[in-house]
Amino acid sequence: MDVIEKLAVLGDAARFDVACTSSGSERSASSGAGVGSTVAGGICHTWTDDGRCISLLKVLLTNHCDYDCAYCRNRSSNDVPRAAFRPEELAMLTIEFYRRNYIEGLFLSSGVVRDADHTMGLMIETLRLLREVHLFRGYVHVKVIPGASPEAVERIGRLADRVSVNVELPSTRSLLSLAPQKKPADIEAPMAYIADRRSANREELVRYRGAPTFAPAGQSTQLIVGATPDRDVQILRLSKNLYSRFDMKRVFFSAYIPTNAHPLLPALTSAPPLLREHRLYQADWLMRFYRFDVEEIVDSGSPDLDLDLDPKSAWAMRHLDRFPVDVNRADYETLLRVPGIGVLSAQRVVAARRLGRLRTEDLRPLGIVMKRARFFLTAAGRYAAERIPQAAELRVLLADKCGQKGYAPFQLRIEDLPVVAEGA
Repeated sequence: MDVIEKLAVLGDAARFDVACTSSGSERSASSGAGVGSTVAGGICHTWTDDGRCISLLKVLLTNHCDYDCAYCRNRSSNDVPRAAFRPEELAMLTIEFYRRNYIEGLFLSSGVVRDADHTMGLMIETLRLLREVHLFRGYVHVKVIPGASPEAVERIGRLADRVSVNVELPSTRSLLSLAPQKKPADIEAPMAYIADRRSANREELVRYRGAPTFAPAGQSTQLIVGATPDRDVQILRLSKNLYSRFDMKRVFFSAYIPTNAHPLLPALTSAPPLLREHRLYQADWLMRFYRFDVEEIVDSGSPDLDLDLDPKSAWAMRHLDRFPVDVNRADYETLLRVPGIGVLSAQRVVAARRLGRLRTEDLRPLGIVMKRARFFLTAAGRYAAERIPQAAELRVLLADKCGQKGYAPFQLRIEDLPVVAEGA
């Protein structure tokens, strides 16, 4: 099997991993030598046919795997085409693709061969060749194998920009049922090491500007949604815990795509729960940037997100007694809880009202989405909408197209992307 045939197999095998972002890192060489860039916009992206955003060179080192995780297409018992790159093959392929302006970085994962450290050793050698032989300074995101030793994690963290260890499933019970070879402790140990090591590295860089960096773009993880009966409240509580314990940059949610038959998995004919994935991302955003707590979004009494309403609108519908709010008097935290007002528009409101009293016609230019916000705001003594709707009518008005007609993500094909000149 030649390199291109391997790429076809291993590129397709990697498409179910959604955790690929390139923000937060800038890797440079003091001598100015080398190729590639990690600056914002440096990674070319495309969209898969199921709506996921992926890096253009996103591959597995190998899809041979000793594990037999029920949900995984590459599990050991599956009859699928198998392939493996040698480290020098993948390093050269990455460089050649970069020089042809096909990519700006690498997203690398792998099946588990022999054991975690053996697999990590092959990935480390690939990155060593890229960084030290080919002088590649572009963005690299590597999936750490659960159970990897601290020494392996240390080496990979010095070579990669972002590292991640997939949690995979929202509960220990689900993990033990569908992936019995993966132990929660084997997942948490590398996460904890990465978090502690990044904290120490920040202190090193304060004292010594020339100190080597460790995973400068941080760590992330991924949860599969819809493969198990776990509720949204469990998923969001776990997400909050991961952010607080392990200093996560992102927790990614991946709608389960049925690829294997198993008594505990959804039927192969089931559609991926893409709308649920979308709502979880919205809820995650509320926790990270809008100062919402998990229990305000979902709780034991209402354990799942409303698929018809975005989570902020759903919260507002449960707290109509707090609205409408006066845009000229409400504090910043209150503004953040108004549907249609984002972080930037809330900051603009606070700044603009220092200069004068805001009117309803002043709100749209500040970035407020009046289609939603008008039902929850007053300005200069005037209600922003034509009239106050009843709760049932308001719910219909707030329901977005995703909830009304099913979620159909925007799709972009590789051939639709413009060709960007190297160095642009």
